[in-house]
Amino acid sequence: MPEVVRSPTFSNARPCKRIVTQRHLEHFHHGPLFAEILGILRAGNEAVRGKKLTDAVHESAEVQALLAIVDQIHALVEETPRDTDSASVSRFGNPAFRTLHDKICHASDRLMEGIPGLAGPEHARARQELAVYLQESWGNAKRIDYGSGMELNFLCWLLGLVKLGILDLARDAEALVLRVFWKYVGVMRIIQATYWLEPAGSHGVWGLDDYHFLPFLWGAAQLMDHPYLRPKSIHDPEIVAECAPAYMYFSCSQSINAVKTESLRWHSPMLDDISSVRTWNKVNQGMVKMYRAEVLLKLPIAQHIFFGDLLSFGPWDEDEGDIVEDEHGHRFAADTSHTPCHTEGQAAGWGDCCGIPIPSAFAAAELKANDRVVRRIPFD
Repeated sequence: MPEVVRSPTFSNARPCKRIVTQRHLEHFHHGPLFAEILGILRAGNEAVRGKKLTDAVHESAEVQALLAIVDQIHALVEETPRDTDSASVSRFGNPAFRTLHDKICHASDRLMEGIPGLAGPEHARARQELAVYLQESWGNAKRIDYGSGMELNFLCWLLGLVKLGILDLARDAEALVLRVFWKYVGVMRIIQATYWLEPAGSHGVWGLDDYHFLPFLWGAAQLMDHPYLRPKSIHDPEIVAECAPAYMYFSCSQSINAVKTESLRWHSPMLDDISSVRTWNKVNQGMVKMYRAEVLLKLPIAQHIFFGDLLSFGPWDEDEGDIVEDEHGHRFAADTSHTPCHTEGQAAGWGDCCGIPIPSAFAAAELKANDRVVRRIPFD
């Protein structure tokens, strides 16, 4: 479980990315932060087992403050319309998202002052440390994309609040997942649909979802003790529609089906394969293993994790040499060749980090609904 830091000390340095090579990744793997991330993940897992989104949940003053922050970020979305001049036939990210991201960055300190225990100048440095994770939770402003790495930043933001003793997992874990995290996912769905965010490093059809991972993991935990719902139930549209308001797993399945054509078997074969597992317990166990291997221990994702005084990388005595960062936030050794791996549009090829840029499925669905003709891509 995450360790509470009773008297945290902060340097003047902002949290930064530290993972560049496989050796850095191994160091992270065996360090305390890796275990703490898994700790908050499992705490949430246990807290929501057998619980519905519609169940009554205790909300502490701290949890209510986090919900207010997500609501205020939603309000920023509402006041930041899409750039209609750019939304012609392009299905890639809308540049108005950069305006929204700037607003979130400028408001983050003010927003976090509303959290009990973080108000006042004496906590300014703690807010600055946590602001990096909050700001990076909503997508990347340079690439106009979003993926499981940004979702991980939101988890790290919550973890930082736990380590400061502001959140108590024994008291708050259930509300953090069923209220705070789920409200965050709801706002992210609006952002993805409004600004047509590209899926960051998408596995395409060979992933769970273009953007999210944790709703499936915690969603499977919700269903572990269910008397009759089974993983194969996601193939029944009536069951999905009935259960979506109460269960994250079914809600995510419904969202995928709403923006992608054809059947689940065609556009999401991994979810289709998982549906053949007999119990939700097995699904959940597999999701935890998959998150560990495919998110935390995948260099293309882990290289975007931020480390600071609160969420520390730990001692590192080796000479790192010169590390440079490109215009898209990717870090690499200056003495190694590095091909830019992400450019806007389909002219970009396979890269060593983010993979091929994938147009937004939300964009495809909206253009189709408005009878706009664009060139199809596979697995629309």
